[in-house]
Amino acid sequence: MAPPGYLALVLHAHLPYVRHPEHPQFLEEDWLYEAITETYLPLLAVLEGLQRDAVPACFSLTLTPTLCHMLRDPLLCSRYSAHLDRLVDLARAESERNRGQGAPGELAAFYLARLEDVREAWQHRWKGDVVGAFRTFAEAGFLEIITCAATHGFLPLMEIVPEAMRAQILIGRDSHREHFGCDPKGIWLPECAYSPALDSLLREADLRWFVIDAHGLMFGSPRPRYAIYAPCFTPAGPAVFGRDRDSSRQVWSAEEGYPGDPAYRDFYRDIGFDLPLEQLEPFFLNKERRFTGLKYHRITGGGGDKDWYRRDWALGAADHHAGHFLQARTAQIAELRKHMNVPPLVLSPFDAELFGHWWFEGPEWLNAFLRKAAYDQTEFQLTTPSRYLAEHPTHQMLAPAASSWGHKGYWEVWLEESNAWVYPHLHTAARRMVELARKHLATDSPLLERALSQAARELLLAQSSDWAFLMKTGTARTYATKRTEEHLHRFTRLYDQLCVNAVDEPFLANCEFRDNIFEKINWRYYA
Repeated sequence: MAPPGYLALVLHAHLPYVRHPEHPQFLEEDWLYEAITETYLPLLAVLEGLQRDAVPACFSLTLTPTLCHMLRDPLLCSRYSAHLDRLVDLARAESERNRGQGAPGELAAFYLARLEDVREAWQHRWKGDVVGAFRTFAEAGFLEIITCAATHGFLPLMEIVPEAMRAQILIGRDSHREHFGCDPKGIWLPECAYSPALDSLLREADLRWFVIDAHGLMFGSPRPRYAIYAPCFTPAGPAVFGRDRDSSRQVWSAEEGYPGDPAYRDFYRDIGFDLPLEQLEPFFLNKERRFTGLKYHRITGGGGDKDWYRRDWALGAADHHAGHFLQARTAQIAELRKHMNVPPLVLSPFDAELFGHWWFEGPEWLNAFLRKAAYDQTEFQLTTPSRYLAEHPTHQMLAPAASSWGHKGYWEVWLEESNAWVYPHLHTAARRMVELARKHLATDSPLLERALSQAARELLLAQSSDWAFLMKTGTARTYATKRTEEHLHRFTRLYDQLCVNAVDEPFLANCEFRDNIFEKINWRYYA
């Protein structure tokens, strides 16, 4: 018997490909290290607890190709281990410095114990293989792992060169096969950016479903009979699910949602910026200030003065907010049920890094909510999009509207005055990659194979939507600009060499040393 309704949580775990073997320590690599410590390992702890207690709960998780490759890169794993050792040493020094000082002493001891547990999980429980750990829980049924475009490229802005869109999707699918031993059933479209040209490419990759923002479904043709509360099939076949904004905003919004509660830990007050630099120098290989994850204050309010963080208060708030979210979803689904003759589905997607990194208590909130949803209500059942489609195979057909989940709902964030300059160069490079693939389609030269593979890697990395986003927001504009230019420069040099069949092997080897993603890349997709 079908339940009255369904709820599908979808977490999107993604980071841009940042790997700099030419530097002993590179600041932007901290993005990965912070996410492992604060998000991915805590999420695995949540899944571990659900499995141990046999909780009938599940959710979906995107592990993007770039993230998977970084999480399994020997160099980055080795550097993360060293980074974690330095953090444990820093927490131990802080515990000694603050011993007997009341709240700061208790917090320093808390962080030391927490980081030691993180290190134990990394080294022993999961043996440095986060991807393999998530795969274990997927195979046990607690998780559905889906894929993404190869380098999180903003696909509608590649439509002028359809082969580039196709390669992003097919290489993303291939990466999922490599890491998880199966074909993905769903795909997270980067930035939830959709245009109708994608439908046939998703069908070619045998991807069964994807998610778009609410207006992409609501403005579809014909209009959806059940609004965003049931999936629809596109004319080419894949199913489309609409994002429920109300439930999403309730969680992720710092102004309107739970993370802004004054009991929670303040993200920005970090000892990496509060302490004198000489106290931090022994723990970093250079003199740049950076986030350490050791934060002693709670959000408190909008002013500069902050109260000490109280872990017990924060956990109480997380439990309360989990109960509130449960009540809101049961009321929402009960109201929807009055107006629908099929069980409604509410789909709530979030950036995975919200849980633990941006919102420190997010994993505890998620754990509490999943358990409450499993045992404390009967209004809905937790599901994944693939499970829902298997149980409910008949749906309306419509053509969704072009859309994204960015500001104002279309392309503005990724195409405006700060970043528009990149697209003529990206389109030229994409056309040239198609030209190379067709020209050398039948090659059996090992050197040409290597050069063509590396040219595809450089193009894919230049196409990452993260660079345009960072140019727009200004948070790492110089780095994003440099990365775009460097990948395009390396691609162009390889293109020039391939045009005359004169590959500079030392230059090629250096490119492979720097950008070694997608070892088994199929560059022939561009042909």
